Amino acid sequence: MQQNNGLDKSQLISFGIFSMILIGFMFYFQNRNAKAQQEQLAIDAKKTEQTTKAKPIATNLNAATVTPASVQKVNLQNDELALEFSSVGGQLSSVKLNKYEAFGGKPLYLFSNNNASYGFQFKDKTGKVFNTKDLVFAPTVAGNSVTLSSKIGTAVIQFVYTLKAKYTVDFQVKTQGLATLVNDGKAEFIWDYTVKGAEKGRSQEETHTEFSYAFNNYKDYDYDARTDMDEPDETLNWIGVKQQFFSAVIEAKNGFTKSKGNQEVIEEGEFLKKFNYNGQVTLAGNELNQDFTWYFMPLDIDLLKSYDKNFDEILPLGWSFIGSLNRYAFIPMYNLISSWGIAAGWVIFLMTIIIKLILSPVMFKQHKLSAMMKVIRPEIDEVNAKYKDADPMKKQQETMAVYRKAGVNQMAGCLPALVQIPLFYALFRFFPNMIDLRGKSFWFAPDLTAYDDVIKFGFKVPLLGEHLSIFALACTVVILIYTMMTSGNIQQPQQEGMPNMKVLMYIFPITFLFFLNSSASGLSWYYFVSNAINIVIILVIKYFILDEKKIHAQIQANKQKEPKKEGKFQKRMREMMEQAQQQQAQQQNKKK
Repeated sequence: MQQNNGLDKSQLISFGIFSMILIGFMFYFQNRNAKAQQEQLAIDAKKTEQTTKAKPIATNLNAATVTPASVQKVNLQNDELALEFSSVGGQLSSVKLNKYEAFGGKPLYLFSNNNASYGFQFKDKTGKVFNTKDLVFAPTVAGNSVTLSSKIGTAVIQFVYTLKAKYTVDFQVKTQGLATLVNDGKAEFIWDYTVKGAEKGRSQEETHTEFSYAFNNYKDYDYDARTDMDEPDETLNWIGVKQQFFSAVIEAKNGFTKSKGNQEVIEEGEFLKKFNYNGQVTLAGNELNQDFTWYFMPLDIDLLKSYDKNFDEILPLGWSFIGSLNRYAFIPMYNLISSWGIAAGWVIFLMTIIIKLILSPVMFKQHKLSAMMKVIRPEIDEVNAKYKDADPMKKQQETMAVYRKAGVNQMAGCLPALVQIPLFYALFRFFPNMIDLRGKSFWFAPDLTAYDDVIKFGFKVPLLGEHLSIFALACTVVILIYTMMTSGNIQQPQQEGMPNMKVLMYIFPITFLFFLNSSASGLSWYYFVSNAINIVIILVIKYFILDEKKIHAQIQANKQKEPKKEGKFQKRMREMMEQAQQQQAQQQNKKK
């Protein structure tokens, strides 16, 4: 089973084309009298085409051929959702989130224009398969509920939908007389869903569009972005398809078993991915009388937690410590600062300042070490010149002696770097998934969860695409400046064939541009501010804290003294070098 460990790079897959879902086929289980009733139903339906507020219709109906004349639509709406139900299959044919818009100011639909289809599939006693998606239902509206009824032979099937608060739609399934048709005690729930894009950054939204589900009494959460999903041994409490900021989920009170799913990528166009899900539900006495619930939710962490169904795990905030940083540090920090009523971009600016202040003790050591290593560069060059033709091990030992005399511990710079790795990853997950940043503009970026594209090429550039993000470009420039200021302490390789470390240091910011160009502009803005602060700190340390003349004088004085006692790290390094030198000598002797 695939564990939810945050961003899985292998999940960044491309998408294939989905043809529109065709409304299924007619099933004949009736004698000639039933067939005559079906034809009469089609004629009656044509005469009584309904509006959104349908009058009650008799429920004693047989399965009917799906024809345009027989399609009826009814609606329910509250402040959060606008729903449309179709008599074909008794399904939700349209789901609109009233408080949100898709990119470009368009209405935000999760279900619309036949992009979603679901129903229950049975086998009759002769082995023939029939699906509720292929039946014609009669709708009745009463308050905030819609009842859709159909009949197969003597069996009656009813779907009762009730629109509730918090983006919730109760879905009750009731049957009577189904046992006369089926006897295997099971039915399959089949859901086909082609997800429509709602965001500006297609690549980001594709990455975050995947199956999500919970099992073990809602305690365990899993996700799947691979081609095939297969959970034959678990009973799923709910199954959903999530996007970057929204999710459609169906919960089964008695659970889904033997779940299988498939997803296909769609390379371009308005759709992102095609999903197919199949799970079994158990029949009691060969009747399907069970409660389900649909959720059409924005991925707001407070809302998701309020359901108490582990929905908050749908948010891809990262695994373990990474996720905890986002949940208990960055999200509360953002919420607190944004409550002051300032623009989202300045909220990110203040967050960056606070994070830098919290990390200031370890960050100061890193920057001071960087500055000191640049100061003692002449001494290192002197050692390299003196031992130019000497054994590499001897040269390295003398280099380490210079560091030791200057009081420079090379390993001291590792801790700050290690501390920043989880922060980098946590913020990489935070900015493109924080729904409160969605649609928030800042300067030339219309949406801080997507890239800015003020500079448009009008054609596709390899690795960059069709635009150049100003925030990404500004961030790259600042990182290059910081690299230039700190690259003086990089020791160049003396052995032939070794790569030039300075060149590698400059390549990194350039590659970062390609990475950030299609990422959330909020992330680029954060790294811009963060690295600008790093530059200021370096300048302050260089001109106001370090005394270069004093450091040089101390090094010269230390040369005349007895060498300091080796520390544990220096001793271990020396022993490793000596061991490597002995092995090298043994190999050379063998060759002779």
